[in-house]
Amino acid sequence: MTKIRSVAIYGKGGIGKSTTTSNLSAALADMGKRVIQIGCDPKSDSTNNLRGGRSIPTVLDAIRSGKPVELDDIVYEGFGGVLCIEAGGPEPGVGCAGRGIIAAIELLRQKKVFEEYKPDVVLYDVLGDVVCGGFSVPIREGVAEQVYTVTSADFMAIYAANNLFKGIQKYASSGGALFSGIIANSVTLPVQREIIDDFASRTGTTIAEYVPRSDTITRSELLGQTAIEYDPDSTQAEVYRSLARTLLKNEERYVPKPLEAAELKVWAESWSDRLLTKKNDARSGSGSREIASTST
Repeated sequence: MTKIRSVAIYGKGGIGKSTTTSNLSAALADMGKRVIQIGCDPKSDSTNNLRGGRSIPTVLDAIRSGKPVELDDIVYEGFGGVLCIEAGGPEPGVGCAGRGIIAAIELLRQKKVFEEYKPDVVLYDVLGDVVCGGFSVPIREGVAEQVYTVTSADFMAIYAANNLFKGIQKYASSGGALFSGIIANSVTLPVQREIIDDFASRTGTTIAEYVPRSDTITRSELLGQTAIEYDPDSTQAEVYRSLARTLLKNEERYVPKPLEAAELKVWAESWSDRLLTKKNDARSGSGSREIASTST
């Protein structure tokens, strides 16, 4: 069996990690790779855009049914032959949200899913607001070998990324997964790129790709598709292909240097001050209109 590239993609809720992961899967499949995408978000919608917007039964659903679980109960084919699995979450108000990840990984091991399907790449789409309990499994148990995080220039997205770095740092000494890069999402304006670049510099991390905000994504997701399927010749589709190529060749694996809470607060305030200064300069005619419009 050839070496599987196992990658966990983290990011706070709503930051675009599932959009990124599903487009990565589609791009990799379009390049002839055998891909398994495992949704580890309790919303269980990671793979929807690989299947025309349709959701699939989850691993926890199959387990809760009380019947013997077969591979056909939990593995579904999506665009380009991508194999889709959703871990699932607890019933509302009951249990730990990360339990689905633990149960899914245990079942996949028991069923020898990777030996059966022989994927080139396995992508784990993981909620990254908190890196604890089940959500830390892809890192702490060596399930994934490489970790990426999707972030924007918004503070809460960066805060979540910094927490992820703390989790990687905690488990690195015991064989946990290492970091391979930031995927900077919704980066349209120069100042957004500057903020993320500065955060990367402060935490000793690298940028894997800059992904601009695009109407192509809005239109494709309204149809339950990835950009690769909806408009394969678009600029946005090529961005994801570029990210896919980076993922396949990127061997960087390292421990980030997260900022302490006080450091992160000072850093964020320094950027607030800089943006306010640029805004005031723009109003007085000495700054650019672009900075003025982005900092309001």
